[in-house]
Amino acid sequence: MKLIRGRPMAGRTVLITGGSAGIGKATALGLATMGAHVAVTGRDRDRANAAAAEIRAAGGGRVDVFVADLSSQAEVRRLADQVLHALTRIDVLVNNVGGYWNTRHVTADGLEHTFALNHLAPFLLTTLLLDQLKHSAPARVVTVSSNAHAMGRIDFDDLQGERSYSGAHAYNQSKLANVLFTYELARRMPAASITANALHPGVVSTSFGADDPAVVQRLLVPFLRPFMKTPNRGAATSIHVASAPDLAQVTGRFFAHSRPRKSSERSYDRAVATRLWQVSADLVAADSPVV
Repeated sequence: MKLIRGRPMAGRTVLITGGSAGIGKATALGLATMGAHVAVTGRDRDRANAAAAEIRAAGGGRVDVFVADLSSQAEVRRLADQVLHALTRIDVLVNNVGGYWNTRHVTADGLEHTFALNHLAPFLLTTLLLDQLKHSAPARVVTVSSNAHAMGRIDFDDLQGERSYSGAHAYNQSKLANVLFTYELARRMPAASITANALHPGVVSTSFGADDPAVVQRLLVPFLRPFMKTPNRGAATSIHVASAPDLAQVTGRFFAHSRPRKSSERSYDRAVATRLWQVSADLVAADSPVV
C-alpha cells in the first residue's frame, strides 16, 4: 500500500477496543491524524459517539463506533460480527481495553472479571477477526499489556481467583497472559501475514481502576497524578507499534517507550503459553487457530 507523505496511515483501517476514553482515545486520535480510518469500541454509546466526534474533527476522516461490554463473551461475539459486516478490512487491531478491580467480580459468563476482560476478551476478539486480518495482510495485532506482567504468574489451579483473590494478583496475571498470548500468536502467524506485539504504555493519568480501587490507590494516586503520563504520552507506544514502517515484519516483541524491551522470564515459557492458549480457547468455546 502506497504511503502518503504526512499521512502514513492513509488507506488503513484500525480497530481500537476501549477507544472512547484514556489511552484508547488518545491512540485513536493519533492514528486518525496520520490518515487512518479509525473504529473504536466503548461500553457507553453517548461517550463513544462524543469521542468519535473529537477523533473525526482531529483526523478529518471516517470514524466508526461499536458499543459492547467486552467482559461478556456474547458481546465480544456480537461486536466481531458487527465489525466484520461494517469493515471491509482490518489492517491493525489494537487490544487496548482493560481494567482493575480490587475485589472479586464475576461476569455474565461466571468468570472472574479481570481475567475475562483483560485477557479472554482480546483472545476471543482476535480469534474471531483473524480471517479478516489475514485478508488485509500485512496486518498487525497490538496488545496493551503492562510492566506489571513481570509480577504475574499464571495460576492454572485457580485462574478465576475462586480460592484466593487479590486485585493485584489478578491484574498482574492478566497482563502476563497478554504477553504470553502475543508471543504464542506470533509463533502461529507468519510475520508476512500478521504481526503480534505487546507493550507497556507507562503509568498514565486516567480513570483506570476507579470503579473499585485498592486502598493504596485511593490514597496515593491523587499525589502521584501530577507525575503520571498524560493519555497522549501514554498512547505514544501504541501508536508507534501500530504504525511504524520499520516494524512491518517485527513480531513477538514487547515494547516500552516505543522501543523493544525484554519482558519477564515467565513470559517466554512456551509450555505455559501453549497451555494458556488451549485453556483460553476452552473457556471461550473457540476454535484454536493454527497456521
